[in-house]
Amino acid sequence: MSGHSKWSTIKRAKGVVDAKRSKIFTRLTREVTLAARTGIDPELNPRLRLAIQKARDSNMPGDNIDRAIKKVAGGDGNVTTLDEVTYEAYGPGGVAILLEVVTENRNRTAADVKAALNKAGGSMGESGSVSWMFKTNGVLTIPAVGDEADEIALRAIDAGAEDFTVDDDAVEIYCAPGAIEEIRTILESEGVTVANSEVTQIPTAMVTVDSKLADQTIRLLEKLEDLDDVQRVSTNADFPQDLITDV
Repeated sequence: MSGHSKWSTIKRAKGVVDAKRSKIFTRLTREVTLAARTGIDPELNPRLRLAIQKARDSNMPGDNIDRAIKKVAGGDGNVTTLDEVTYEAYGPGGVAILLEVVTENRNRTAADVKAALNKAGGSMGESGSVSWMFKTNGVLTIPAVGDEADEIALRAIDAGAEDFTVDDDAVEIYCAPGAIEEIRTILESEGVTVANSEVTQIPTAMVTVDSKLADQTIRLLEKLEDLDDVQRVSTNADFPQDLITDV
């Protein structure tokens, strides 16, 4: 799971989250809206509860969350045009990339993704070509350093987590998707601050990226993250540790 951790570390270190907050709010609004299509009551809809929690973790105003749900409750026709699509691709050096997309126009989005890949030496893959190298997991990110991070990780394991990674400024906890809420509740009851929790794709088979290709790969991932319709980018690229340190 080190690939997910390193890409997450790089994004935090480069300030990607803070620099693109308005875009993040747009993505979170889509997540809430899509989740609400299967039920507008968070108590009865686990996906909606998780989407709302994720929005709150990013300090998204409550009014924005309410409006996203009311769009569905009010039968807004624009909501039904949103499609969830997963694109599979290869990056420099053969790394695998999964793109989770929400779009109103599949042709436009596919063209944007292909253009970004082609410019960076990547290519689109067939359905199933790389998805087998990923596992759907719950991930909780907790700011912590040193011994504190190790202690939190052990607490999470006791609470039902499957695995964890620790980097310079945070610990990432991995669990079954359905266990996120329970683990988060337990940790927060013990005074642990959870910065983010989500269901995402975790690589199970890594591809080592040498220093020569690392910068090229990171530029591609950032370009893909920046596309309007892309909700989430996952990769099995295992970046050199010195690159993480120098970011």
